[in-house]
Amino acid sequence: MLIKRVLSALVILPLFVAALLLLTSAHWSLFLLLILLMGAWEWATLAHWPLWAIVLYVLGTAACGLWIQWFNGASPSIDVFTPTLLVSLFFWFVVAPLWLKRGWTRVHPLLLALTGWVVLLPLWLSLVRLQSHPLLLLAIAAVIWISDTAAYGCGKRWGKRKLAAHISPGKTWEGFLGAMVAISVYYGVLYVVYASVWPPMSFGMGLGVVVLMGILGVEGDLFESWIKRVAGVKDSGFILPGHGGLLDRIDALCPSMPLAALIFSSYY
Repeated sequence: MLIKRVLSALVILPLFVAALLLLTSAHWSLFLLLILLMGAWEWATLAHWPLWAIVLYVLGTAACGLWIQWFNGASPSIDVFTPTLLVSLFFWFVVAPLWLKRGWTRVHPLLLALTGWVVLLPLWLSLVRLQSHPLLLLAIAAVIWISDTAAYGCGKRWGKRKLAAHISPGKTWEGFLGAMVAISVYYGVLYVVYASVWPPMSFGMGLGVVVLMGILGVEGDLFESWIKRVAGVKDSGFILPGHGGLLDRIDALCPSMPLAALIFSSYY
């Protein structure tokens, strides 16, 4: 399994970086939208909808993305970016914690469909907006990649106290603390060695953003784990060898990337 994960990452990451650097903004947006539709398919599958409903949901997701893209181009004076990301942050700071705390299992299909859009569309929009600063986007994404890796490694080595046993038994407080230390060190090195890639903010503020991103990333992971637990499955899909489904790979990015994009957009 580890070998499969490493090999998959060696293929996926270069493709992502190449698309980020080489595609025009319009093509980058469409490229990400195709990936988004895979996530929408997995989300609808986790909801155990019939095939016709899954297809309609994916088509509806495509329509929403294309409408946002068209509206943003046709009416550049009207800001679509900020309201969409604010809705996302409200969900992750208010709704998702309540969802996990109360253990909601019976959710109306319409509400579940809207939740999928609130989870996926802001991530897509954030990645589209941040393409204009590719090194910054990669630096931001690396926060989550390092956090996930450190949490897994520290949890395996020292993990004893469960973080949320009823949601994801494998996650521990030791893994969480290891992740926070790792991303703090990463930001410190980045700040000293390559500060120009990060927006001009104080060290303390930048560190705070990074730590908050890490915390939100853990929440996104837990939220997707709860959705899978309710659905009775281990992985959201099987599209990525060794990684499970697409949602299993982007769950931590869904809450953290909109936060970073909203904060950093004020600097450019």
